[in-house]
Amino acid sequence: MIIGIGNDLIDIRRIERTLERFGDRFIERIFTPLERQKAERRRNRVETYAKRFAAKEACSKALGTGFRRGVYWRDLGVVNLPGGKPSMELTGGALKRLQELTPTGMKAQIDLTLTDEPPLGQAVVIISVVPATPDVEGEGSR
Repeated sequence: MIIGIGNDLIDIRRIERTLERFGDRFIERIFTPLERQKAERRRNRVETYAKRFAAKEACSKALGTGFRRGVYWRDLGVVNLPGGKPSMELTGGALKRLQELTPTGMKAQIDLTLTDEPPLGQAVVIISVVPATPDVEGEGSR
């Protein structure tokens, strides 16, 4: 069952100008250490930051809060699952909000897709819930 959907489209040039103007101050305020590490290793550093910025915006929309009610930028981190698929790792107020949205007996699942076609970058987040315990057949989320 889907409990939240968020989408964000960003002009990559906007992030480029912000990085030029504010540099590390902007990066440290918005991005988690893992996100910074990943972006700084990439040739397309600006696009990497822009897509992650869009992912944070999209996730805050999917949570239904935006960046209010205790949800902060670094509470929303883009991570890659073992197979490379992007997802979101929530902490702080964002995790608290996700827990409020998740019905008893269910487990939240966050799906994220990122893309860019300069000068635009886009992120879509879908938050769904699945049973927290395996079903009778032994399948399901653990």
